[in-house]
Amino acid sequence: MRLLLPEALRVRIESEARTSFPRECCGLIEGLREGDVARAFTLHPARNIAPDADRFEIAPDDHFAALRRAREHGHALIGCYHSHPNGEAKPSAHDLAGAGEEGFLWLIASLDAKAPVRLAAFVYSAAVFLPAEIICAVGADLVTSSGKARN
Repeated sequence: MRLLLPEALRVRIESEARTSFPRECCGLIEGLREGDVARAFTLHPARNIAPDADRFEIAPDDHFAALRRAREHGHALIGCYHSHPNGEAKPSAHDLAGAGEEGFLWLIASLDAKAPVRLAAFVYSAAVFLPAEIICAVGADLVTSSGKARN
């Protein structure tokens, strides 16, 4: 699976992760899926109603509002994003326990107080998370999540 993520959306996720630190930020990703390629068009930041700082739970009202807006645009909710303050950019055991929608993308932003934000993507499939490639659109160029230009 590849995720085409506009640079502005990547920057926005990083900003939300920093603003929410040391709590987890969370939100939903509006877009379209075409075969093994998913295109992100819009982010829907959500209130994190989890009582613990190192967990996320999207407020149901925010989830339903994002779903309505996506449908109005002829799109779908193709994934979610959240941060792992002082953690790794990979799914946790809690993430796996909370996952359930086949083919749903999970973007995880890891950060600590001083280091740059690291963003990784995964797709939930057959009860496991599989790595997904992030391709960030920068102007007319496409850059992979490793920062190397694509030809």
